[in-house]
Amino acid sequence: MIERYTRPEMGRIWTLENRYRAWLAVEVAVCEAWAELGRIPAEAVKTIRDKADIDVERILTIEETTRHDVIAFLTSLEEKVGPEARFIHLGCTSSDIVDTANALLLVQAGELILKDLRALLQTLEGLARRHKGVLCMGRTHGIHAEPTSFGLKMAGFHAEFARHLKRVEAGLESVRVGKISGAVGTYAFLSPELEQKALGRLGLKVDPHSTQIIQRDRYAHFFTSLAVMAGGVERLCVELRHLQRTEVLEVEEGFAKGQKGSSAMPHKKNPISAENMSGLSRLLRSNALAALEDQALWHERDISHSSVERVIMPDSTILADYVLTRLARLLEGLVVKPERMRENMERSFGLYFSQRVLTGLIAAGLPRQQAYEAVQRLAMQSWESRRPFPDLVREDADMRARLGEAALAELFDPAYYLQHEDAIFARVFSADAAEN
Repeated sequence: MIERYTRPEMGRIWTLENRYRAWLAVEVAVCEAWAELGRIPAEAVKTIRDKADIDVERILTIEETTRHDVIAFLTSLEEKVGPEARFIHLGCTSSDIVDTANALLLVQAGELILKDLRALLQTLEGLARRHKGVLCMGRTHGIHAEPTSFGLKMAGFHAEFARHLKRVEAGLESVRVGKISGAVGTYAFLSPELEQKALGRLGLKVDPHSTQIIQRDRYAHFFTSLAVMAGGVERLCVELRHLQRTEVLEVEEGFAKGQKGSSAMPHKKNPISAENMSGLSRLLRSNALAALEDQALWHERDISHSSVERVIMPDSTILADYVLTRLARLLEGLVVKPERMRENMERSFGLYFSQRVLTGLIAAGLPRQQAYEAVQRLAMQSWESRRPFPDLVREDADMRARLGEAALAELFDPAYYLQHEDAIFARVFSADAAEN
């Protein structure tokens, strides 16, 4: 991934040096397991631990000849360790090392993403609670529907991202497995006991049945969990982009001192962060498709997945880390405009009260279709004449007769639409919600 979208902590995970160090950790764990089983001398393991080290440039130089990265890695270790290097990689195939190391790297990256998600959830909760009760227009098809609150909007995104957290946690557990089972997974020169001991040292679970590789449905699970999460990121960003349109302007991204919005138009303040994250979310979803395509390999293994994973493993985790932290930063600096929200509510002349009048007429005994037609007639008149819908209802003799003055006095209070806001907040932010 390009440096522009790479945060340092995540970027360090995917350096060549860290990748080789993960390989070395696996090789050492296997040696330690062999020593515990009495197959290789404990002194040899100590020598391996003391002398084995990573020299990236040397490994790359050797690979120019071997055209095989694991052999180049092992050759470099042999140069540093000496005769005891003969015990390194004993009975193993390359994928024992690479796939198990992949699990270590994905766990490191996944834990960072979970940390980002938890921080984002805290930001969303704070935004929701600060704007609880702040009335704004709810829109369906982009058209005024009925009032909601900005707090409820943010509570809804919190509920969604809590689900994303659970999905990514489950995806991460899918890849928290290793394999030390040999060339086709039969332990011909290894043993299940050795595998258990080695993986236990690495904090990984044993794959119940591996071939030469960990099966890629596990990877597909992880990367699709990131893709679904990216869909949530884009959904929130699209909402903010719409709300920042000049004609709406209910929120604005923070605009730093000295920031410029356009090379040509000095007045511009654009939703650039939300637009950036909408685009990067598409990459995350595209990479998930590549992970799904990697599931179907030939027989016990081919290599068609390898090139794909060299790209999507770093790129997807780096992008997920970037968009989650940028989204949290956007929300922390978001400028919310309650006055503009109330102003926009009145742009449809109180037509959002139409269902209240409809249900009032039905409660008064009027058949539903007849009530609907009566309300729709006044609603269309309000829209065409640009007169407030509540005024037209109050002026209509038939409405007054059917509803009565007392009901008419209560029908047009926007606070009615938030009568269950407390209950929704309790469900979203309860301890039980965190578990579901």
